[in-house]
Amino acid sequence: MLDIKFIRENKELIKEAARKKHIDFDVDKLLDTDDKRLLLIKETDGFRAHQNVASEKISQLEDQDEKQKVINEMKLLKSRLSKSEEHLKRVMEKWRGLMLEVPNIPDPSVPEGESDEQNKEIKKWGELPNFDFEPKSCLEIMKNLDLVDFERGVKVSGFRGYFLKNEAAQLSMALWQFGIEEWVKRGFQPFLVPALARERNLFGTGHLPHGQEDIYKTQDDLYLSATAEIPFTGFFADEVLKEEDLPKKYVGFSPCYRREAGSHGKDTKGFYRVHEFFKVEQFILCKADHQESVKWHEEITQNSESLLQRLGLPYRMVVNCGGDIGRAHVKTYDIEVWVPSEKRYRESHSSSYYHDFQARRLNIRYKDEEGKIRFAHTLNNTVIATPRILISLLENNQQKDGSVRIPEVLQKYLNKDIIV
Repeated sequence: MLDIKFIRENKELIKEAARKKHIDFDVDKLLDTDDKRLLLIKETDGFRAHQNVASEKISQLEDQDEKQKVINEMKLLKSRLSKSEEHLKRVMEKWRGLMLEVPNIPDPSVPEGESDEQNKEIKKWGELPNFDFEPKSCLEIMKNLDLVDFERGVKVSGFRGYFLKNEAAQLSMALWQFGIEEWVKRGFQPFLVPALARERNLFGTGHLPHGQEDIYKTQDDLYLSATAEIPFTGFFADEVLKEEDLPKKYVGFSPCYRREAGSHGKDTKGFYRVHEFFKVEQFILCKADHQESVKWHEEITQNSESLLQRLGLPYRMVVNCGGDIGRAHVKTYDIEVWVPSEKRYRESHSSSYYHDFQARRLNIRYKDEEGKIRFAHTLNNTVIATPRILISLLENNQQKDGSVRIPEVLQKYLNKDIIV
């Protein structure tokens, strides 16, 4: 959410943000509604002030006729106040809804484009594997090595259900542990975060009201989180921190849930897109300074690059175009790992920063050196997401005899260097 004063003073900037993000938003409609809101607030406050004066006057009047006259005037005033309050309530609801539609301002370096097809490649790392045999797909590898059971997964969980077993289960846990250990070395505080979150947290992070169809909701009016970013951002809601305590650096593990409602017909086999997965996420809360956000954005992205390099997985990095970043985002990098069976790179990490967009919605503030209260900036990026990363890990490390080499950094967790 942006400050309404900022929106008023930068109307054309908001229009340009909506254009670049390919979002249908009418800033003039918002400002017209805000004009009505301000007039009604002034009118309502005026009626209340008159009411207070009248109440004080009645308590001081001794003449009964005069007192009754003022009482009658108060009844009329009360009726007008009630109508004004009701009108203000309706306008406020409309205003709040429109404020949730306002897109954040993308960084000037965000390229033009409507979809991920227009994302701009900025880096590649690693040599693509040169097999002297026909490489198998992840599904073939896992079935041959008894690492997965999709049939029973569907029986238990329905479409996109799965069971990981044997070394696939161990590899997943090894990846989580490896990621957490590495981030703790970098000064990140480890957390296990809840997957259940109240609605406010999803509105606060920008996952609602848009994206409703892709989110699971329980009968208890709680939501199943799609990323640890959601509970992490809500962790300091309505709190005022000290500037000297920033940045806050967290690494958290959580189960994650997505309905994948917009992906019908895509990746129906395997587990590139699943309803339930597990992720280690890095999250940063820093002071309200653009250069500070940019610095941390580059750092958390490099953190994830370092992890993939230590796993020996070839990848490329793209900067997402305007049409492929969310309404709340200022800038996003995607890291895409090489999938040999598909002969293409596929997204494994997404690194974003938001300025104070999320902090305003959740009222996360800090007191700066001058004693001024400011809204913090937020950033997040994937450390590792499973089972998706197993696709690249298994395919890039497969051998001619059907076995799979385990990356050296993970061998200590499985007490072996090969899966046969």
